[in-house]
Amino acid sequence: MKYQEFLLEKYDSFNLKDIFECGQCFRWNEEPDKSYTGVFGNNVLNVKKTENGILFKGMCENDIINTVIDYFDLERDYNEIKNVLSKIDDNMKESIKYGEGIRILNQDLWETIISFIISANNNIPRIKGIIERLSKNYGKKIVFNNKEYYTFPTPEELKDVSVEAYRQLGLGFRDIRVYETTLMVIDKVVDINKLKDMKETSDIRNELLKLSGVGEKVADCILLFSTLKRFDVFPIDVWVRRVMNDLYIHKEDEKSVSKKEIINLANKKFGKLEGIAQQYLFYWRRELG
Repeated sequence: MKYQEFLLEKYDSFNLKDIFECGQCFRWNEEPDKSYTGVFGNNVLNVKKTENGILFKGMCENDIINTVIDYFDLERDYNEIKNVLSKIDDNMKESIKYGEGIRILNQDLWETIISFIISANNNIPRIKGIIERLSKNYGKKIVFNNKEYYTFPTPEELKDVSVEAYRQLGLGFRDIRVYETTLMVIDKVVDINKLKDMKETSDIRNELLKLSGVGEKVADCILLFSTLKRFDVFPIDVWVRRVMNDLYIHKEDEKSVSKKEIINLANKKFGKLEGIAQQYLFYWRRELG
């Protein structure tokens, strides 16, 4: 673990606010200078847009360049993705224009599973607070810029944590879910290390659905936002239902729009890029209200 810096001089489709506030991650926070500091894996990084490019600096377990390229999905051509999606209709074109700097992060699978179990019926400030307390109590400490940061705890670091201890951290009804899922992963009831090798997204989803607290929406978020990197999913929450109804379905009561109706439409309209289409639409609608 050592302090490192990396300046990304040539970049596109990279906007800090779009990436860190589009709903995909919970451990990145904006600083007074408009940079963002976050913890992922055994790393703490500060990311800042400068006149010369994007500056990454912080405590990094491995080489910072490779770490940044992998985590921020820098080898994927987002311009090509946006070009394909923009041709679908004017709604997609507008949503992409609004969130043009979104990149889908390669987040640790285990952390993504627990984070989105915690996210169920929750709001982002509260989710962030719970994850921070969980990490501070059971993760490893990293010091950067004279501040203490904490890694997200591994299954092994959580194996002896009781339901009551989770409750004291403010997890609410999710306490038993996190407790049960941790044991299921440790006991390999679901072997998360093998999920990436599975070819069919539906097969991975079925495995994830075995985990306590993982329903269809949470499973789809895990598939999209983790290192599983499956773009052929379409997580549906209140904002996604609203935007899909407003733009395409046009029912008087948006609550009457079924998930199946939305998914069928998304499959037909966006194809294998539906997950990224969802992010542009979700971010656009949520931010503009």
